Amino acid sequence: MNKKIGFIGCGHMAGAIIKGIIDSGLVPPENITASALNKEKLEKTANNLKIRTAASNFEAAKEADIIFLAVKPNIYENVIAEIKSLFLAGRGEDKLVVSMAPGKTFNYLEGLFGGKIKLLRIMPNTPAMLGEAMTAVCGNEYLTENEYNTLIMLLKAFGRVQEIPERLFDAATGVAGSSPAFVFMFIEALADGAVLKGMPRDIAYTMAAQAVLGSAEMVLKSGLHPAQLKDMVCSPGGTTIEGVTALEDKGLRAAVINAVRAVCDKSANII
Repeated sequence: MNKKIGFIGCGHMAGAIIKGIIDSGLVPPENITASALNKEKLEKTANNLKIRTAASNFEAAKEADIIFLAVKPNIYENVIAEIKSLFLAGRGEDKLVVSMAPGKTFNYLEGLFGGKIKLLRIMPNTPAMLGEAMTAVCGNEYLTENEYNTLIMLLKAFGRVQEIPERLFDAATGVAGSSPAFVFMFIEALADGAVLKGMPRDIAYTMAAQAVLGSAEMVLKSGLHPAQLKDMVCSPGGTTIEGVTALEDKGLRAAVINAVRAVCDKSANII
């Protein structure tokens, strides 16, 4: 892909996406430029991934064909104010802007830019670093079909992509964007249970993580409902149904549902 990409912000999520893009071979590292307030972290990421750095957000955006806004939602207004001159009076009409922020709608973003900006909203997650992201996407009306397809191809370089309407973005933040943290907690808890029963921690982490990985693959590839797959493990009167009963007693399902709901509510009320 003969495109130049600018990242405004270079935190964990941006770093994961950059690594995923580079590892895919779709865009060479010299075509990627990043800016960030934390210069020490920026330089560390740049050295690790061999990308270029910019002294300012404006500089990172100026030469880029695709601009990723990878900063915290609470500073979007300030960051866009720094680069919006690139888009005014018909300038920058070929630049594509990718927003990674929860809660920032097309109407909000277009208002900050003050014009007809070509926007793609995405909600990725950190497994992008391994090419295993789950990224929700939605494009605004100003993107051409070719531009949209180019962005989708870029996102597929680091994982699976799901197109959704904008009204579902808060839900996507809960079920995909934030959920790796929940899964890591579950893996840690599984390992702790094994450690309680005498297993060395390193072995427990490996076994728990592989069990979760394999189970996820079964959901994606078998086409069976998760409940059917669960039932296949639960022999009548067996050990697994005892564990399932213990989880139900402690409200596992309700706890997970409420965690996703909490993320959605937070996303919907970000200022």
